[in-house]
Amino acid sequence: MHEHTPPAAKAGAGAGAPDAAEAPLPAQQPAPAGKPASAGELAVAETGAGRGRNSSGRGSTRMPGGKSRAASVAGVAAGVLILAGGGAVVAAGSLMPEPASSRTVPAAEAAVPAGASLGVCPGPARLLEGTEAGTDAQFRPESATAATRVSAAVLSAGGVLPGSRMAHLDGTAAVDIAKDPGPAPTPGAPQELRAGVVADRTVDQVNVLSANAVANQNASAAGAMKYTATDGDLQGSAAATCVQPSNDQWLAGASTTVGRTSILALTNASSTPATVSLELFGSGGQIQAPGSRGLLVAPGTTRSVVLAGLAPNESQLSVHVRSAGGPVAASIQQSFLRGLTPGGVDYISPGTAPAVRQVMTGVDIQDPAGLAALTAQPGYRDAGPALELTVPGASDAVVEIKLYGRDGQHALPSGGVITAKAGSTTEVSLAGVPAGQYTVAASSDVSFLAAARMSRGFQAGQASDVAWAASAVRLGSQHVVPVPKGGQRQLVFGVLDTRATITYAPITADGKVRAAASADIAGGTTASISIPAQAEGADVVGYVVSASGDAAYGAVLVGQDGRNDVSSLAFLAAAAGQETVPVTLGY
Repeated sequence: MHEHTPPAAKAGAGAGAPDAAEAPLPAQQPAPAGKPASAGELAVAETGAGRGRNSSGRGSTRMPGGKSRAASVAGVAAGVLILAGGGAVVAAGSLMPEPASSRTVPAAEAAVPAGASLGVCPGPARLLEGTEAGTDAQFRPESATAATRVSAAVLSAGGVLPGSRMAHLDGTAAVDIAKDPGPAPTPGAPQELRAGVVADRTVDQVNVLSANAVANQNASAAGAMKYTATDGDLQGSAAATCVQPSNDQWLAGASTTVGRTSILALTNASSTPATVSLELFGSGGQIQAPGSRGLLVAPGTTRSVVLAGLAPNESQLSVHVRSAGGPVAASIQQSFLRGLTPGGVDYISPGTAPAVRQVMTGVDIQDPAGLAALTAQPGYRDAGPALELTVPGASDAVVEIKLYGRDGQHALPSGGVITAKAGSTTEVSLAGVPAGQYTVAASSDVSFLAAARMSRGFQAGQASDVAWAASAVRLGSQHVVPVPKGGQRQLVFGVLDTRATITYAPITADGKVRAAASADIAGGTTASISIPAQAEGADVVGYVVSASGDAAYGAVLVGQDGRNDVSSLAFLAAAAGQETVPVTLGY
């Protein structure tokens, strides 16, 4: 593991398709004598002419009685040429290649005026009350030691902090981060990078982080919540980023077998009702579950869905969440109970959409010998590391898997190339991989979804923990990376091919962005950086991270001193310039 210790901090800031144009008709020439258009030609031409436009197909016209034979012949010739042109359209259309049904084609994006940036932070983990036979969750009180805290940061733009706050779902403010800014500084004035922060605030419900746009630019803001408990069935720690609401998102890693509880939370932070439909993919294929369509989520509310009521006894379950109307923020609270022993708690956050390449970093693997002994015990088969692949399309995916550790690429014991079945989920064991922190890269010619599982704890009968690393976005410029307070915290970076340079500047609780440090990371390796509790005497609540060079990916790995707790937080995408929305053309 590459350890990079930040240098002594200095004051100041571091660092469908459009309609085709109609071609002109060829010059009219007399039709060959004695060769009228046949009924078959008329049918083909009528079909071709109607393709791509609203054609009635009624093209016959009565000739006036006073017209000469020459005019009649000219009219017939023109009709034949028009019909021939229509046939050409049919022929050209038949030569166009069919789209690959197994590849997901992203919707085109259109720029719109920038609005407020939102992040929905999940509420505290809670136990179900009673049976899981239904889908609507009923909760009972959590453990006596359970605590949930949120940290967040908002960066300044153009020298001013955007208006921002943390609020409850009902709109009442929990904390005002910054008021709406006044006039921007004059051009040429020093524009020091500053931050508005929420430092380790205790919460007892879902919260929404919002930051207004500045000069039609999206604000750079991000938050993270952390749950911890040392007693009860939900012992362990769980962390999750504050998710941006969306109308389309994917979550991988749920389980509904005996002792495993997965609760999908759908939060609507908008003022528009949302109608949500779920697509469920298990190891045996797509699951057609009554009650998975048309779920109404009212504005300012969270609806919890017990996934065992829709897809019982599924050891590998991925969920596609689509909403009409208001966008929703989705997350899955997952907990394990191995007999009477707590087996961990985690939040599954959305990863990147299905694509031909997926990357997970911050995957922490324990000693393989200890894991082999543990997973051989009854009820512990899913306590080992694994990669879960979901292929939503109609074609199987041949997936190549590569693991990059601190000293380079490591071979996968299974060989590294597997076939994932279409329309289902496939688990790939990572057992036998040497202990360490890894970046997992998977690629195929067919779009797929991926997530990686990790665990902590070797002793059967003792409390352990589990976490999922979602597929991550490629690093760019000025990612805001919130860091939960306390415990063991590390920034983990993976670089795939050639070298990359990572710069990371601490954000402290007093709103300052401290001097940036940098790390030059070799291609095909994973490096970790220990996060100090403080920088220049103030608590570290986050980082501003930028990358240059080859493709790089990042995550925050969180643990607890003296406990088998583990959580992984993938970096959120950096704020772009203008806001964009996906636009799909159809009928």
